[in-house]
Parts: sequence; structure tokens; C-alpha cells
Amino acid sequence: MVFSDEDNIKATLLYNLRRKRIIGNKHTHFDTLKSGFPSHQGKDVDKIAHELIKKGYILTKPTNYGLQVSLNKEKIQEIELFIKKVLGLNFE
Repeated sequence: MVFSDEDNIKATLLYNLRRKRIIGNKHTHFDTLKSGFPSHQGKDVDKIAHELIKKGYILTKPTNYGLQVSLNKEKIQEIELFIKKVLGLNFE
């Protein structure tokens, strides 16, 4: 099955957060979501990250030093299925 570039970026974003266990009360800065992607995809990554926030896969925590994000632990099963479907990676 062939997935779009947008789906690959979504899955990679979610995979990076899941691999680092940024779930629930553990947060990371919003700008770190772009790390690991080529610089010319920065705007696409921002747009897709905001889309994932609207869908509820990524939760936000506004702070005085910037926006913090983490994965929604209530949707972790859905997130892992999406990563497995698109990237073919499992979590045990």
C-alpha cells in the first residue's frame, strides 16, 4: 500500500514522540517536532502537527516559555496502529 508524503510525516512525528515516550504528563517543546526532518519540510511539519493537535492525537500545554506537546495517552492504541500501518514499526 502506498501512502502520501503527508501520512509519512504524520507517522514519523507520532513515532518520534512515541519512541521517546512523550506521553501524557511528559512534554517536549513544539519546535522539537521538526527535528529529524529536512529544513525545506519545516512548514509542512508545522501544518501537519497542528492538524494532529486538532484531531486530538497530540495534546498541548501552553507555558510562558513556549508551547509544549505530548501524545494523548487515551489514543495511544490508535496512534500505534497508524504507525504500524504506515511505517511498519511495532511497539512491544
